[in-house]
Amino acid sequence: MLKIAIAQLNPTVGDIDGNSGAIIAAMRRAAGQGADLAVFTELVLCGYYPGDLLEEPAFLARMAAGLERVLDASRALPGLVSVVGAVRANDGPGKPLFNALLAIRDGVIVAEYYKQLLPTYGVFDDRRHFEPGPEGACVLQVGAHRVGFLICEDGWNHEGRDYKVNPFTALREARPDLVVSINASPSDIGKRELRHALFRTASVHNELPILYVNQVGGQDQLVYDGASFAVSPSQGIVFEAQRFCEDFQVIGFAQGRFSAFDGFALAAPSAGGLPVAEFARRQIVLGLQDYARRCGFAKVVVGSSGGIDSALTLALAVDALGPENVIAVTMPSAFSSEGSVSDSVALCANLGITLYTHPILDLVEQYGAGFDRAFDQPLQGLPLENLQARVRGTILMAYSNASGALLLTTGNKSEISVGYCTLYGDTNGGLGLIGDLYKTEVYALSRHVNQRAGRELIPEAVLSKPPSAELAPGQQDTDSLPEYEVLDEILKWHIEGRRLPVAEAALAEQFVAGLVAGATGAALVRRIHGMVARNEYKRRQAPPIIRVRSRAFGSGRQLPIAAYY
Repeated sequence: MLKIAIAQLNPTVGDIDGNSGAIIAAMRRAAGQGADLAVFTELVLCGYYPGDLLEEPAFLARMAAGLERVLDASRALPGLVSVVGAVRANDGPGKPLFNALLAIRDGVIVAEYYKQLLPTYGVFDDRRHFEPGPEGACVLQVGAHRVGFLICEDGWNHEGRDYKVNPFTALREARPDLVVSINASPSDIGKRELRHALFRTASVHNELPILYVNQVGGQDQLVYDGASFAVSPSQGIVFEAQRFCEDFQVIGFAQGRFSAFDGFALAAPSAGGLPVAEFARRQIVLGLQDYARRCGFAKVVVGSSGGIDSALTLALAVDALGPENVIAVTMPSAFSSEGSVSDSVALCANLGITLYTHPILDLVEQYGAGFDRAFDQPLQGLPLENLQARVRGTILMAYSNASGALLLTTGNKSEISVGYCTLYGDTNGGLGLIGDLYKTEVYALSRHVNQRAGRELIPEAVLSKPPSAELAPGQQDTDSLPEYEVLDEILKWHIEGRRLPVAEAALAEQFVAGLVAGATGAALVRRIHGMVARNEYKRRQAPPIIRVRSRAFGSGRQLPIAAYY
């Protein structure tokens, strides 16, 4: 039996010392448990994705030194084959680097495979720095078993639809006993199920057992969920590592089948996966934890309006960092309702966090008086509304600077889409937690947070009040926007379309088709599309948001600002 250690790590981009140290510790652990093969993830040595750090000679030199440390450690672990993702130089024509898989044994690289399919869609830009590897299979003898290799995207083209090259073709001809695929596959709604379906089909079609090892952790906007798994033609998906956390497991492989390393059967993972709300909670919590840790922030601050968006942001921040590391600031104005303050007080008491009060009435009046004197016209209407948001944003940034706390912005995807936000006001911040959740999903996740806690963390008054920016007398969101149940379906189909999960796509398409069948509905859809287009400039200047869906704003949706739509 081949004993395989699965090292599902959380590497940090650029932390070569930390990453190589984690790799070496896992190698020693694997050897201590009698493993023949230790499998790590794509670019684990430098973290995925390093971007233009790959163009810096000092960065490449540090990677080379880190690889030497791993090779040195391997010499003390005789017989163990460690499969490590790293960067290698390309001495031939094309881009100067390869995205490489290195099989290391006894201090020597005994097999070397280069990623053949380099994605440039969605959030990926591998072709910017890497040259595609040569066509063909890489197979290594490990004990009595022949092991073939793939790197991430190489395994996603088994039907040959997206690239001219299908790496499975060469593997099928080489007939290894097992295929090991190392990955840095970011997570979104439905991604785990998509991976399972695709690799189950590839395993059956090519008659090859596959071990899929994926990294975990948050990196800027992206979150990697781990969930490494094993699939064979006869067993289907037979094993899955933990989701949203590091994991180390040893499994067995013999005669085309996976088992527990002691020979007993593995427990097959749940086919259903997580409910969407729980998935979103875990994705956002891990994303914030790693963003704060990697950027050096111990605390966060949030402007608490008494509304649902800031309430959910605060609750998720407490989930991620603990109440002692979350600060809220309420900033009532002339137009703030009594509930905007009292609901903030109740929310923060429920969450156990500090709430500061900083009224802005006097500041806004002073700005208004100064504006009138300077420009000989009163500050009123939309400029006055935006001024209030910008005063609040300035106060929050001042507190962030003074305290060292990371300011979290509170915009949701519905409002960001149509520009229902103020540049340099409520868009201020270093990270957005709910910017990839539509408003209806904000409500659903808020109720899930309460259900999970078994008590009312987010007060019912916050959940039930009509949403409002409270920047003008009696203002409600529906003064400017359709009901969110309508808006969200229009936006889903317009922004994500067929990238939505199948059932969700069908509902959105049907809903929008019903709208455009009538003149009033068609005019509404055109208006919303126009608002999305006109506000690209705001999104370009907004903070990064944690990606939850398959197409989030940022690198996942790249459109020009100055264009005719």
